[in-house]
Amino acid sequence: MTPTTPGGPTNAAAPASPSGPTTATSRWHMSKESVTGFMPVVVLLALLVGLSVAKPSFASLASAQVLAEEASILLVLCVGQTLVIMLGGIDLALAAMASLASILIGLWLPTNGIFAILGVLTFTTLAGALTGFVHAKAQVPSFIITLGTLGIWSGFALALSAGTTIPVREHYDLIGWMADRTGPIPNSAAVALVFVGLVMAAMRLLPMGRYVEAIGLAEPAAVMSGIRTVRAKTLIFALSGFGSGLAALMLVARMNSGAPSLADTLMLPTVAAVVVGGTAITGGVGGLSRTIVGALIIMVLRVGMAVIGIDAAYEQIVYGGIVILAVGLTIDRARILIVK
Repeated sequence: MTPTTPGGPTNAAAPASPSGPTTATSRWHMSKESVTGFMPVVVLLALLVGLSVAKPSFASLASAQVLAEEASILLVLCVGQTLVIMLGGIDLALAAMASLASILIGLWLPTNGIFAILGVLTFTTLAGALTGFVHAKAQVPSFIITLGTLGIWSGFALALSAGTTIPVREHYDLIGWMADRTGPIPNSAAVALVFVGLVMAAMRLLPMGRYVEAIGLAEPAAVMSGIRTVRAKTLIFALSGFGSGLAALMLVARMNSGAPSLADTLMLPTVAAVVVGGTAITGGVGGLSRTIVGALIIMVLRVGMAVIGIDAAYEQIVYGGIVILAVGLTIDRARILIVK
């Protein structure tokens, strides 16, 4: 048999040029992701400058403290929402769970003291874990199961409170410190930043961070690679539940009472903050550092609407429009051929 020469016709085809369409597509996606990550910072700076010009008193330490206090509760709720969305899901029940937790704090704190706080945080964490487990194990869409639990938590909150506000007087000092300030820094903002920092460190240092991204980008591939998706989703929803309990403590500390709808208006702003910050609603892309910027944008917008005289009743309309616009601009249509 005559050996085939190196230059003969049986040689494999030469590899595609690096300047081919695949590389061009990759570059386009990289540039789009860079813009998505950079633009929220530009928007935040523009809003801050615009408000400072429209109302010079906004550029003051007192205004910064108020803004930090307002953003802290939203940011705590956004931690779990961010990670759930990065999984490719959504948590519609986290605000309703916070409202229920505020009722439980009002009922339990006077008689149980510190154990009431631990009990509420344990309850919300386990409730979130159960939601995540059923979602992952029974393959119930996160939208459906959290919509159902939203109704359950809201119903329990109304039943336990009889539809009234529950004032907190005894042992209030156990949570009241979160409504105070240590020097120029609001304690609620410090608590929120510590919580966010711990979760960010855990996501960066532990395998869970990579698991969340892998599940969000391609869950079938994550399953085939050996990632325990049921465990990962259960843990992330548990973290979302813990965030709801912590937000409830901060709300009760500020309001000195619990109420069956105390946190309900924060559900839409959590989604808005996450997607405005640059976390993809389709999952896999984003992070908590982006959500910090997104939460600040939402809070600055709230202040801005008050400055220009927009009635607070229209806030939800603005947040809804923001969610639609942000998703429309940032959704990766290359990964979803048909949007349903």
